[in-house]
Amino acid sequence: MSFGGRAPSSILPHWIKKRRIKLGELHEIKRQMRQGGLHTVCEEAKCPNRSECFSRGTATFLINGRVCTRNCGYCSIAHGRPVASELDEPKQLIEAAIAMKLRHVVITSVDRDDLPDGGAETFVECIRGLRELDQPLTIEVLTPDFHGDMEQVDRILAEAPDVYNHNLETVRRLYRKVRRSGRYDWAIEVLQHVAAQAPDVLPKSGLMVGLGEKRQEIEEALQDLAQAGCRVVTIGQYLQPTPEQVPVERFWTPEEFEELELIGRNLNLDVLAGPFVRSSYRAEEAFLKISNG
Repeated sequence: MSFGGRAPSSILPHWIKKRRIKLGELHEIKRQMRQGGLHTVCEEAKCPNRSECFSRGTATFLINGRVCTRNCGYCSIAHGRPVASELDEPKQLIEAAIAMKLRHVVITSVDRDDLPDGGAETFVECIRGLRELDQPLTIEVLTPDFHGDMEQVDRILAEAPDVYNHNLETVRRLYRKVRRSGRYDWAIEVLQHVAAQAPDVLPKSGLMVGLGEKRQEIEEALQDLAQAGCRVVTIGQYLQPTPEQVPVERFWTPEEFEELELIGRNLNLDVLAGPFVRSSYRAEEAFLKISNG
């Protein structure tokens, strides 16, 4: 998901302008990350919630380096040809989880289409290491689509993450514009495979609005997710991270987000929707809500 916001403040609606990033609250968690050489998607994608989440000692870890092999129209993460890294990411991630006393760890990754396994092995190593810790915690993965290679999905499922998240991101019509190297059907197939092969793992996905989609298209996407077996869906407002990304077409109102939540409930989906909702925002709360019925 795209997370930033570079549109001139004069054209932002009041419900967007009210959010402010308190940079002073980021320093301690950033220090812990930098000691291990780790990075968070919260920073790389300029998430507007990072002040709140960091101040609570939570973060979404970004693995497999910082350079993505894809160049999606909405995303501000660096793209190009990744270079070999000597960083032992699983070890450093585990050490950070211990230092931060995390209860719910979210692990995501840049796309690594240059690797035969798409970077799945790093997910596997991270989950295995976290499972060996004495502290009780739950694990959520937010993975790439692996070009539709379900063997890589199965490798991660074999490690029994508690939540398997793969973001659909946008409606079918806008995929070529917004997610150039992805495929709508790959995303649906990943979630369908998770639901079919791992009934104990919670399937989750996320959507952005504001890219030019129609309400009916969002409803159709939610129907596709429900039919695939997805159980949790996050829906948030797209905010253009930098002038290089696709512009915002319109801002959905808080009332419209409430309507999307109702549509989701009618499809037996647990939908968390709002202007600043993101795929990993309050992830632990969403997981506990579903787990506790």
